Amino acid sequence: MENATTRKGKSAEVRAAIAAERRELADLFDTLRTDQWNEQSLCAGWRVREVAAHMSMGFRLSLPTMLGELVKARGNLHRMTDRVARRDSAAYSTTALAAFLRDNAHHPWTPPVGGLAAALGHDLVHGLDITVALGIDRRVPENRLRILLDDIRPSTLKFFGADLDGVQLCAEDLDWSYGSGSPVFGAAQDLLLLAYGRRLPDGRLRGEPSNRFTRSAEGA
Repeated sequence: MENATTRKGKSAEVRAAIAAERRELADLFDTLRTDQWNEQSLCAGWRVREVAAHMSMGFRLSLPTMLGELVKARGNLHRMTDRVARRDSAAYSTTALAAFLRDNAHHPWTPPVGGLAAALGHDLVHGLDITVALGIDRRVPENRLRILLDDIRPSTLKFFGADLDGVQLCAEDLDWSYGSGSPVFGAAQDLLLLAYGRRLPDGRLRGEPSNRFTRSAEGA
C-alpha cells in the first residue's frame, strides 16, 4: 500500500507534468498560422481553435458560471462544452487562447472525475488532437505518456467510447501493451489516442484491425 509520502511524490510529479505540457502547448500554439487554427482537429466537429478554447474552459469559467451554462444546455454536458468552445473560439484571439494555457500552467483544475491524471490526460490528448491532425511531429515526453498509459482501465475506454474489443494495443517505441486479441502497432502516443476514442489519419497504425481506428478521407 502506498504511504502518504509516496502519494505526495506522485502528485507532485503529475502536477509538474501538467504545467510543462501546458507551457509547451502554449508555445506551440503561438507558432500556428491562421489557416492551421482553422483546420479540423481529431475532435469531431471542432477546428483547432475550438479545441484550444475548450482546453482553458476550466480555468476561465467559475463553478456557478459553468453550472449556468449546463442549465442552458438542459443538463447535456456535451452540448454545453460544444457551445462554450464555439462561442469562446470566436470571442478570443489565438494569442489569448495560447496565453490562457501558459498563464494557468499551475492552475489546480481537474475534471469532475479522474483527478490529476485526468487533468493531464485532458491537456495531453487535446494537444495531440491538434498536432496529429496538423501533421506536426511533436513527441510527448515518455514520463507524461507513462502516467496516462498506466492509468488506462476498462472504465477509461467506456467513458471515452473507445471500442478495443478483440484488440491488443502494442507500442513500437515503448515497452507497453494493453488488451488482448489482434495486435495494432503504433507509437505509444497514437495508441493512447485510440484509448481515448480517437480515430487517426491513415498510415499511423499497423496491424489487421487498423482500419477500425483510421479516419475516412471524408472525416479528415
